[in-house]
Amino acid sequence: MLARQRQAAILDRVRAAGGVRVSDLAGEFGVSDMTIRRDLDTLHERGLLAKVHGGATLALPGSTDEPGFAAKSVRQPAEKAAIAARAATLVRPGAAIALSAGTTTAELARRLVDVPGLTVVTNSLPVAEVLHTGGRPDQTVVLTGGVRTPSNALVGPLAVAAVRSLHLDLLFLGVHGISERAGYTTPNLMEAETDRALVAAADRLVVLADHTKWGTVGISSIVELAAADVLISDDRLAPDARRILGDKIGELVIVTGSEGTQ
Repeated sequence: MLARQRQAAILDRVRAAGGVRVSDLAGEFGVSDMTIRRDLDTLHERGLLAKVHGGATLALPGSTDEPGFAAKSVRQPAEKAAIAARAATLVRPGAAIALSAGTTTAELARRLVDVPGLTVVTNSLPVAEVLHTGGRPDQTVVLTGGVRTPSNALVGPLAVAAVRSLHLDLLFLGVHGISERAGYTTPNLMEAETDRALVAAADRLVVLADHTKWGTVGISSIVELAAADVLISDDRLAPDARRILGDKIGELVIVTGSEGTQ
């Protein structure tokens, strides 16, 4: 297969799935990782895709663009793992918690499968699947109803109604973007409403957001910056973001990528 043919096939896969991994493409096309990286470089330079750690995603996101779960899962995996590892230390046996939709919260779910007596409310299909298949028998998983989004979240009136009567110890909230003006945002209007219901149901709000979320603004605000009791991000977060967040929220926690492997 010629390089141009392979690059066209790669672009088709990105458009179909929203994101691809270098290792998967190398195996599929029978070439080296370096060859695939050169292909991605070429397509990136032409503005046809966006390179991310370990792969590529669709280019040119806007305030209403909502990448699929697979596309987001290839972005900043080390940072997300470190954030999830630190977040897991906040969970105590027997707690009642909520995990919103997102790839970082799904990573957190994998680290909670051995916590005894845990009750987890979630509107995330991947989170529910992780805990249903790998969790302890003394854990309770409550999956809200609702309309499924591209990021595998359940949103809308059914999800909101399921959450409104609950009283939870902690909410771990994944977000699409963070800005000083707009607060924590999402590209999905119904997801914003569902997330606000989760915030209202929880005694404490812990936001999980890697450094790339700063400066990204989705179409709908969830809550203002000061609503978070804790925000966990990684050490690539810009100094101005650290200053603003440190002034606005209860506690800013910065982790290093290596923490996720410990």
